[in-house]
Amino acid sequence: MSAREDLRQRIDFLEETYEFLLSYAARGLTGGEGSDGQVRDYLDDSVKITGELAGLYREAVDELAPDDRDPYDSYADVVEADASATRAALQLVLAQPGIGSQLVDNLNASTHFRALLTDLFLVDELVKPQRVKAGASGKASD
Repeated sequence: MSAREDLRQRIDFLEETYEFLLSYAARGLTGGEGSDGQVRDYLDDSVKITGELAGLYREAVDELAPDDRDPYDSYADVVEADASATRAALQLVLAQPGIGSQLVDNLNASTHFRALLTDLFLVDELVKPQRVKAGASGKASD
């Protein structure tokens, strides 16, 4: 599997996690009901993935082989910072004895998590296989 494909799968997982967390937050669980096993699984996997994102992004950029790496490398720093802040928030939630809906709702509202997802929406577009190429005139062509 290429780094681009690997990165896209991890982005998809984090988007799926966020959607799951939104539904979890809506359940009204108090966190003491022993029903937080699935949310812990999502959070554990997300902690691991957030630790790998910047490196995978850099590997994907290597596969793209852009002539000017500066904007790509600078953005890797942004992804790394947002992923690190998100990972810290995820770990904080995981450290709690019970994970209730309100705690997850607050995590969902975290600017760190939302910033990372927004970063990844952009990255996802960059690493998708290119289907349209710009011609000499700058206009898209098939």
